[in-house]
This record gives sequence, structure tokens and C-alpha cells, in this order.
Amino acid sequence: MRICVVGAGAIGGMLGVKLALSGHDVTLILRGANLEAVRQNGMKLIEEDGKELLARPARVTSVIAEAGVQDVVILGMKAHQVAAIAAELPAIMHEKTRVVTMQNGIPWWYFHKLPGAWEGTPIRAVDPDGVIAQSIAVDRVIGSVVYPASEVIQPGIIKVIEGNRFTLGELNGGDTPSIREIADAFKTAGFKAPISRDIRSEIWLKVWGNLSFNPISALTHATLEDICLYAPTRELAAAMMREAQTIGEALGVQFKVSLEKRIAGAQAVGQHKTSMLQDVEQGRPLELQALVASVMELGRITQKPTPTIDAVYALTSLLANTLQQHKATLRLA
Repeated sequence: MRICVVGAGAIGGMLGVKLALSGHDVTLILRGANLEAVRQNGMKLIEEDGKELLARPARVTSVIAEAGVQDVVILGMKAHQVAAIAAELPAIMHEKTRVVTMQNGIPWWYFHKLPGAWEGTPIRAVDPDGVIAQSIAVDRVIGSVVYPASEVIQPGIIKVIEGNRFTLGELNGGDTPSIREIADAFKTAGFKAPISRDIRSEIWLKVWGNLSFNPISALTHATLEDICLYAPTRELAAAMMREAQTIGEALGVQFKVSLEKRIAGAQAVGQHKTSMLQDVEQGRPLELQALVASVMELGRITQKPTPTIDAVYALTSLLANTLQQHKATLRLA
């Protein structure tokens, strides 16, 4: 297949390397130092066991239109970056091109193909002007939940921290030839790629932790283990998660694990900095809209109160605005 990874950073690059090495015609869309490094040297992936893989994708560019028409487009950037490139995507799609969304948080397409009173309702927190929905036909979309953790340790070099599972799902819960073909491509490349008949519940299981642990870590500079072991922040996270669970259940979401088990899972990760804390340390924009504001929006839609989530969002959004205003980073010595 012809596969284009738009936003080939830590996760997108990890996919791009292994899909290219398994024989697919892969295009990577990159910018800055990463782009130049991959053009010159290819992209290197260091796996969990230290094994190094080097791929030279068919095309490496910063211009989406230069990718040519693709069979699959993988959106590997963060949720707040999608709107800026969405209008460029139709140029590389044919009639049957599928778009795999890999963003954390509640996706812009959440209520599309979801029968019920809210079907088709936009999520303004992640698509405020409707640009994404206008640019990507919902019939093209395949949802996903990203479980691996990886990082770009220097331009053109990605290190896998843990995990290799990408859960995929049609928005209507169907089982189609195209999603099976994409799942098979992922599996051949060495990933686990189960197909979920309820991708929204899978998304919620990850959102459940992200909406609490990410902003709490950004505010406190604490690791997942520290947040869970310190009783006041453990209870704060639990309060946020209880509010979110009430919303999810009102939307028909099935929470397959208990709240305490979800917190225990976060604690077991150990001395790990969340992605939002890493963004604070490096002065990058925070994923607050997709991870937190979107859940608040769903609370308003379902008429479920979110006082704890609202308070933590207010503090974290002010931190984000202050850092951006001063072009600052914030890191403990």
C-alpha cells in the first residue's frame, strides 16, 4: 500500500520505519531538523531491546501535496495540530483512501456514525471552526488508540520506551475489508493491531487517565507513580475520573476496568513523566483541548457537572498561556 504518515514524530515515525521495512511505499511528512536528518540519513528506530532499525522511506517531505495520492493517511501529530493541515489532505486522497486518526483525547468525529440524540454533534474543543470535519469525509476515518510510548532522542532517531499495540476501529463498529487490510499491514510490520467493535469505549479508557494525570503532572512536575502514591493527588485524580466516568456512561461507554485498577495501572508505570509534563519542560503547547476541554464539553452536552475537571483545567490552561506568552520552559533543576 501507499501510506503517508503526516507528522512522523515519536509515534508516526515509529510506524513509518516499520511499515517501510515491511515493504510498503511510505511517505513521511516532517519539518525542521527532523526533516533534514531523515533526508540525509534515513530514519532510525531503536527498539525496546536495543535493536536498531534503519528505513529510507520512498519520500520524505514537508509539503503534503508532494506525497502524491495515497491509499492510507496516518495522522501522527497532536490533536491541536490537525486543523492547520486538514485542508491539504484531500489533495493526496483517492476515492477509497482511509484516514487513521492517532490523536490522544476525544476526537473531532466522536458523534459521527453514533446513533442517538447527539449524532453528528461537533466537538468544538478539538475542531472549533469545523475545518477538520469539512476536509476529511467521516466515511474515510478509522479511529485508533495508541498504546506505545516512544521519543525522538535526536533528529531522525526514535527510541521505543514500551508497547507495540495500536487498536483500530470503524466509527460504526463495523468490520470492513479496508480496516482488515490496514490491521494486517500493522501486524506484518510487527505491531499488535486488534480491531475494536467499540472504538469509543477504547478511547475513553485512555482518556480516563490522560484527562487527570496529564494536567496534574504538568502542575506538580510529579511522575505518574508520585501522583498515585501521594494521597491528596491520588484522590484529585480519582475525583476527575469519577466525573468523567459519569459522562462516559451517559454516552453509553463501557468502562471495562474499575477506577482503582486504572489508577493502579498508572502507578505501575513508575517514574514516568507524562507527555504534558514533557511539553511544559520543553515549552511546547499543551494538549489541553483534546484531553480535558473536550471532556468538559461532553459534560455540558450530557448535562453532567465537572467541577473538579474545570478547576484543574483553569489552573493548567493559565500555566500554558503564561509559558506561551513568555516563550518559556519550566523544568525542575
